[in-house]
Amino acid sequence: MAGEVILYLGGALLLVGAVFALLAAIGILRLPDLYTRMHAASKAGAVGGGLILLAVALSSQDAAVALRAVIGLMFLLLTTPLAAHLLARASQLAGYEPCKETVLDEISSNAEQNPALQK
Repeated sequence: MAGEVILYLGGALLLVGAVFALLAAIGILRLPDLYTRMHAASKAGAVGGGLILLAVALSSQDAAVALRAVIGLMFLLLTTPLAAHLLARASQLAGYEPCKETVLDEISSNAEQNPALQK
């Protein structure tokens, strides 16, 4: 009985994770510039991948597999925001401008405080 509940919960987590991964892919295709695409990929992609790894940990019913999935989840949640930040920062320093619909660009507005951003 409890094993069936765990399998159903794992299946639900897998479906929700797949929906988040699909939303991340749609965001990458539909959003206007690098920064918003990177936001969609890092946020929804990390949540989708994390939920899928949790589903694997639950449905495997093996401690070794579950431990590897949890370690993978921790690695994903620690590295994805860092990588997105570094890519956005490198793009900003390289001169890649946000789209015209961007309302506030705090990095460019604070350029006088940071000599590395002055052109």
